[in-house]
Formats: sequence, structure tokens, C-alpha cells
Amino acid sequence: MKRRIIAVSVAIVVAMISGLLLLNYVAGADQRAMAGMQTREVLVITAPVPKGTTADDLGDLVTERELPAKAVAQDAVSDLASLSGRVANTNLQPGEQLLGTRFSDPSSLQKTEVVDIPKGYSEVSVLLEPQRVVGSNLATGDKVGVVVSIGDNAKEARTHLTLNHTLVTKVQGATAAAEQSGDDQQTGTASAQPVPEGSLMITFAVSANDAEQIIYAVQYGQIWLLLENAASTTSGTRTVTEKNAQQ
Repeated sequence: MKRRIIAVSVAIVVAMISGLLLLNYVAGADQRAMAGMQTREVLVITAPVPKGTTADDLGDLVTERELPAKAVAQDAVSDLASLSGRVANTNLQPGEQLLGTRFSDPSSLQKTEVVDIPKGYSEVSVLLEPQRVVGSNLATGDKVGVVVSIGDNAKEARTHLTLNHTLVTKVQGATAAAEQSGDDQQTGTASAQPVPEGSLMITFAVSANDAEQIIYAVQYGQIWLLLENAASTTSGTRTVTEKNAQQ
């Protein structure tokens, strides 16, 4: 009889302990679930942000959103003021959280490469729209072909790849907002004045003869640039007119 009483008592105690453990587990699960439901307000990119964009210009390119706390990146930014004076060190895409690690001091983005100008060459600059500059995808040291189109109408127009493998020594504008030329870095002189919004200033190293052709084209026609590589050739090129434009 005593053994039965002891056995029943032990069973009751075990059941009580099991119940307490179950209650504690359930309570812990509820707490964990509640923690996952907590939210934080962060800034999220709403439009493409090119490398070199200043944080002070992000006002229309970001929006505030509440995200689950566990989904918020460690370096997520909730206040643009914390990035004041810094620039994007990489391209940012819509939907990304705004991260502090994606922004740096402008000086850290300055190009360290110095382009040597060939002996006997000079530099000449032209102001072009992005679509005439390979969608703005040019950088210091690139080689380009220079296509010149001259004429007031289709009957008179002449278009031809006038120069090729022309050295780019400086790119100023949308793709190089935070860069300075090698000469600026070496001499400590101030960088050039900003170019008009939506345009790029491209500087080439050219011979005197090539400079004359570029200046003439800027003055009386239009210029388009081709991004070239070591294998690019002028094979198959010709002066395009209204008569042979479809050939």
C-alpha cells in the first residue's frame, strides 16, 4: 500500500515538473515570437544611386520603412544626417537598405592612377551628353574611337570614325563626381568646376592634327565616342551619307 502511495506521489511530482517545464517552454516561445515581431525604422533605396553620389543628395532617392528587427542589417541607417559629407563608395540599387558601410569620405574615392600623356601630345576637352559617352561608362585611361557627324540635314550629313584608340585622360561629371585628376592630386590644386548637370567633360591626349579635327567637329557637328579595346579596328568603316546609310 505504501509503495502504491509513493509511486502515485512520484508520478504526480513528475507530472507537475513536466507541466512547469512545458509552460516555461511555451512562454519562452511566445517571447521569441514577440521579439521577431518587433520592428525598426530604416531608410531604403528607392532609385539607382551611382557611386560618388553624396549622402546630402539622397533625399529623393530613399524612403523610410518599418522592417522586422531581425531583418534589419547591422549597419542600417535611419537618419541621413549621420552620413553628412560622405559619398557612396559603390552603386546602390532600389530595395537595398541604406548602409553606413556603403559611404566613405570623398577623398577615399579619388583616383590614384596617373595617366602619362604621350610625348608631343596635348590635352583637349569636349562636353558631351551621356548617350554620346557610352552611357557614361568611361574612365581615366580608357581608349576611345571618335565618330564625327557633320551636316545640317540628311542630304548633306557625313558621319565617319575619324579617330581611334584615343587616350582618355580625365572624366568629369556624373561618373566622376568625387574624382580628381592625377595632376590635381600631385600638385594639390583645386579640382575643376562642376560640369553642367547631365553632361560629362571628357579630356583626351591627342596630336595637334587630331585636336584640330576634334575642335572642328565640336564647332560644326557632333561627336560620339566608342569604347575600344586592344582588338578594336577600323575595318569596314567608311564615310556614311544618305545614299549609303542603309547599306
